Amino acid sequence: MHCPFCQHTDTRVIDSRVSEDGATIRRRRGCEACGERFSTLETIELKLPVIVKSDGGREAFDARKLRVGFDRALRKRPVSEERIEAAVRAVVHQLRMSGEREVPSIRLGEFVMDELRKLDHVGYVRFASVYRSFEDVADFRDEIEKLERDHPAGDDQLPLLEGGTARAKKAAR
Repeated sequence: MHCPFCQHTDTRVIDSRVSEDGATIRRRRGCEACGERFSTLETIELKLPVIVKSDGGREAFDARKLRVGFDRALRKRPVSEERIEAAVRAVVHQLRMSGEREVPSIRLGEFVMDELRKLDHVGYVRFASVYRSFEDVADFRDEIEKLERDHPAGDDQLPLLEGGTARAKKAAR
């Protein structure tokens, strides 16, 4: 490790501390030549798969883009930052565990929808409407009914429609 002050090539580790999540190590270092001290941050570097777009193009996975997608779907929804970060980590974990060098974007989208379905049904429907290119209101209705049938709102989620489920409203008509 080169000293950032004098560029000397010999520095020594004075102290090491593991972060709370265990993913990084902070090292306090001292330069043998000039005596200055500085900190370094050591993180694990794991190669994530390349994302294959629907047009055949390939691009490196970008966790920031993933986070932006979650943020857009969950804008103005009652979901904590911690839960969103956990969902992003879960998607990244699924990508790593796939063991593949390339993952189709459609599969990445399915990972995201699975996590959104657990977090917030409204956010899930927002994301699905863009991801699956809903054409009309019937597409929304079908997705909401499927969601309510397969994943009823629990204590931690608000109902998708006021006054109960879509099925209950149909039965009342």
